[in-house]
Amino acid sequence: MRWDNLSDEADGPENAGKGSGRGTTEPAAPTGPAALFGTGAVVTRTFDTPEFRGITFHEVRARSILNRVPGASRMPFEWTVNPYRGCSHACVYCFARKTHSYLDLDTGIGFDSQIVVKTNAPELLRRELGSPRWTGAHVAMGTNVDCYQRAEGRYRLMPGIIGALRERANPFSILTKGTLILRDLPLLQEAAAVADVGISVSVGFTDTALWRTVEPGTPSPAARLHAVRTLTDAGIECGVLMAPVIPFLGDSPEQLRDTVRAVAASGATSVTPLVLHLRPGAREWFTAWLGEHHPHLVERYERMYAGGSYAPTWYQRMITRQVHELAAEFGIGPGGRGPARRIVVPERPAGPAPAGPTQLTLL
Repeated sequence: MRWDNLSDEADGPENAGKGSGRGTTEPAAPTGPAALFGTGAVVTRTFDTPEFRGITFHEVRARSILNRVPGASRMPFEWTVNPYRGCSHACVYCFARKTHSYLDLDTGIGFDSQIVVKTNAPELLRRELGSPRWTGAHVAMGTNVDCYQRAEGRYRLMPGIIGALRERANPFSILTKGTLILRDLPLLQEAAAVADVGISVSVGFTDTALWRTVEPGTPSPAARLHAVRTLTDAGIECGVLMAPVIPFLGDSPEQLRDTVRAVAASGATSVTPLVLHLRPGAREWFTAWLGEHHPHLVERYERMYAGGSYAPTWYQRMITRQVHELAAEFGIGPGGRGPARRIVVPERPAGPAPAGPTQLTLL
């Protein structure tokens, strides 16, 4: 997806510079990525509050918000919604870093600090869900970048998105590292009363020293597991995606046991391990981080990932087996999504489904 797929030609210069709160705004200059929108189509903002210091927001009006997952993907869903691009969680391993290069933005610090905000996401989703061509398919969120990253605290796009899905009794799932999801707990409860709602929180490890260096912009693992407990106590089933399991840094038997034990104590309904994978874009950034913080591991990683983006199959199976054995010991198991509740799926139309950009997949 390119920058011009994010823009709306009907959005004119009269919208540039509008905003609220403490910050500065300016229309994007007609060079570089902004030139693909035309003058005034992108509003760039910076805010001087501590939580947003060093972060630049590029506000755009998207042309489409439902993204089709590639047919070859191993993901168990076909459609996603991504209200943001780039992520202030700043996870050094994030597989989505490559997407910033599609926008002619930096995949390193730029991915962490240059955040694209699709400000019209809720209204656009409501319109697309109301299309006679939409069949009520499951919609996944958080599979590219986190929809509950810090930007969501200011832009508040998710309440409108969840509300649109609830109105249509449309099944959906959310994957997040953000504890801000608790803000929307009442909406999630309302949606779960009429549709299948799946929530997963990503906690790959509980090692606080590792967390501070590899996921510096995220809530702590303990805070995320507290969110799991709060969700489950409120009647929202919540699983944990134990991702990523980081070779040689977070995969010792003691670390795996500590993590699964903590996941079980949180009341999670499932735990599913996922070993670190390093795609182009993420691989270069992670390797640079590794060379700075753990230079003795660089050659071991080169050997382990010599075959491509994924760790060897034997290693993935070993981790999966260990986590599943621990999960059984502590009384939890792999997740599985049940059938949707009270979902009326209209007859499939003769025409194609709503067009949308292709979604980069998590796996």
